[in-house]
Amino acid sequence: MAADFFDETFGNLQEELETARDEGKQGIFIFFHMEECPFCDRMKKTILNQPEVIAFYKKHFLTYQIDIEGANQMVDFDGTEATAQTISEKKYRVRATPVMMIFDLNGQPIVRYTGPTRTQKEFMLLGQFVLDGSYKTTSFTRYKRAHK
Repeated sequence: MAADFFDETFGNLQEELETARDEGKQGIFIFFHMEECPFCDRMKKTILNQPEVIAFYKKHFLTYQIDIEGANQMVDFDGTEATAQTISEKKYRVRATPVMMIFDLNGQPIVRYTGPTRTQKEFMLLGQFVLDGSYKTTSFTRYKRAHK
């Protein structure tokens, strides 16, 4: 189940950063979604529930999901307190879902991918793109082409 992919959070991303550092993770992966999103649902049912995907992301990242229509209070990486909806819309400009973002251990966004990945391989490459540092020098599109 995709539920196994995501870590539990109380919505304080500053605390989650500390946990990520303490556990030796390379960053934090956030899946911005909304309830009636067919693309989010497809990702959860076909990719995020795969054992090798779960194992890979759990090893390297803390993984959370944020409902972009959520009314729950959150604390962002920089200490800003607002609802999940406000942080999603105003800070990260999430308009369509899913949006997948990976943040470094300082809470800075380093990768943003809008829409579902087409395949499990492409989703795994997204994580590898961060781990090998390629995001610093090339686009994900070029990275994918080089890894076909």
